[in-house]
Amino acid sequence: MESSSVPARRLCQTLHRFGQKLVRRRMLDEATTDSDRSLSTVDLVALGVGCTMGVGVYILAGEVASNQAGPSIVVCFLVAGLTSLLAGLCYAEFSAQIPLSGSAYLYTYVTVGEIWAFITGWNLIFSCVADTANMVFAWISTFDNMFGYKVSQALSENILLHFPQVLAKIIVFFIVGLVFLLIGLLTLRFRESMLLTKVVTLVRILILSFVIISGFIKGDLHNWKLTEEDYRKDELNGTSSLGPLGSGGFVPFGFAGILHGSATCFYAFTGFDNIVTRVEEAQNHKRSIPMGIVISLLICVLVYFGVSAALTLMVPYYQIRPGSTLPEAFLHIGWAPAYYVVALLFLCSLSLSILDYMFPIGQLIYVMAKDGLLFPVLARIYTDTFMLVMATVIFGIIAAIMAFFFRLADLLLIMSIVALLTYSMMAFCVLMFRYQPERRKGGNEVQIQEENGGNQAQEQEETAPASGKLTLRGLFFPGSPTPTPISGQIVCVCSSLLVLLLILLCLVLAHWPGLLSGDPVPITMVVLLLVLITGITGVIWRQPQSSTPLHFKVPAVPLLPLLSIFVNVCLMTQMSATTWAPISIWMLIGFVIYFAYGIQHSQVAQTH
Repeated sequence: MESSSVPARRLCQTLHRFGQKLVRRRMLDEATTDSDRSLSTVDLVALGVGCTMGVGVYILAGEVASNQAGPSIVVCFLVAGLTSLLAGLCYAEFSAQIPLSGSAYLYTYVTVGEIWAFITGWNLIFSCVADTANMVFAWISTFDNMFGYKVSQALSENILLHFPQVLAKIIVFFIVGLVFLLIGLLTLRFRESMLLTKVVTLVRILILSFVIISGFIKGDLHNWKLTEEDYRKDELNGTSSLGPLGSGGFVPFGFAGILHGSATCFYAFTGFDNIVTRVEEAQNHKRSIPMGIVISLLICVLVYFGVSAALTLMVPYYQIRPGSTLPEAFLHIGWAPAYYVVALLFLCSLSLSILDYMFPIGQLIYVMAKDGLLFPVLARIYTDTFMLVMATVIFGIIAAIMAFFFRLADLLLIMSIVALLTYSMMAFCVLMFRYQPERRKGGNEVQIQEENGGNQAQEQEETAPASGKLTLRGLFFPGSPTPTPISGQIVCVCSSLLVLLLILLCLVLAHWPGLLSGDPVPITMVVLLLVLITGITGVIWRQPQSSTPLHFKVPAVPLLPLLSIFVNVCLMTQMSATTWAPISIWMLIGFVIYFAYGIQHSQVAQTH
């Protein structure tokens, strides 16, 4: 058994060792002085709230409440927010250990290896571009609605007389793209300043606070208890474009609607990870980054809960049009001046925050290109002013194309899937990293050894025997109080098995009506899977953890990371095959780039 475990042990040791080398190399290349670290905890909270409380708060509530969850959208936001908080704890632990930008891409690289890091980074690029496309959607919808849809009507009556409808849509997205481009160029000089971010975040909080207060003042609690009689009455009153009623009440679309709505609402919490892209600028990253992540997430959960409650109290859920923006609720209660004020402030804050969407893309592409996984010309995009302008144009075009070909609901689901995949990977990385053996050497000593004689030491370590033999008793009673290569290998294998078992469990639970009907086959499968999951979790729990003191650690490991993975996978099983198709195509393109170029020019290839 010991000889068969040598390749797996060497793989774990190689990944861990290369991750440490990558971090040290990046720290030498991108060393910052104390004067560069100018961001306080308040700055990071403002950045996290500003990025998280973005387009989603204006368009997501109406999209989910109208035909997925109804008034129970407040539960959907709570589920999505608490699930994101579990992922935020994982980000916080890594940020306390690795003071470098790169977000989930870098954390995956130093933990589980290159190909998984590429998959994570490639998906995050897709998510950022889709987020920009959502911004285009929201901007067009709000601007058109402010003028009573006269803009789209004029386009239909005039342009369509001379051009096909497809060309008319292209013209609209092209105009909006030019507007965003000009705004981006005008605000380009402020990309290193937090003043603009603070102002925009403050404006958004004031707008949403006004929406919440207005909803509780003018809202009707009866809108959470609607019946078929209310629905028929609205039909007789000539209310146009009524959505589905479902079963009425607070949960009109049942538990399945809450799950589907929670999966869609996950998009609303995908911005907090932008905090870790500024880790090198934080004054005290070990303290301010974890606090910034947790505080900004809690603020956003409360605001989203209040906004969704206010919206469904002001407007019956079946009267909310899919894709409608939040300010339209004021038209329903007769507050037209408030509608125009909120819509105008929304357009301004959305336009001025374009760099909050562009900066993470630039940081990620730059880091991946420097690591050799993407073409080197992309690393130059964000170090040269002219190339920075070209990058803004390129990503603006890609976002406009996505906004043209995809519906709003599709983009929301795509971003939610990417976030769920990324957060699951972060939880898995915490499990892997926490149980790996440590290298107790000073930083300067390690660097000198690597520069002068590190290769020979590495060869000796690879051929060194494992500390002890892998036995059945050793799975539950390890002989060492600190992590060893054997215990690290056990956690690596068991964590991988647990992920597979959790995926199977979620797929079975996705057919929960069969469980409720007493079908013995799914019940037996669920019981068997739960037994296996509990046993393997017990094996991981018994292994020694790293004793390295950190300013922040995820509590209750391995339970909380496993709970995060389980909830994420459960939400992903609510997505349809058509939602997964664009991500599959994007990943196919990424694999072509990786295997044709990245695998030969990466840091791992250059090391070997």
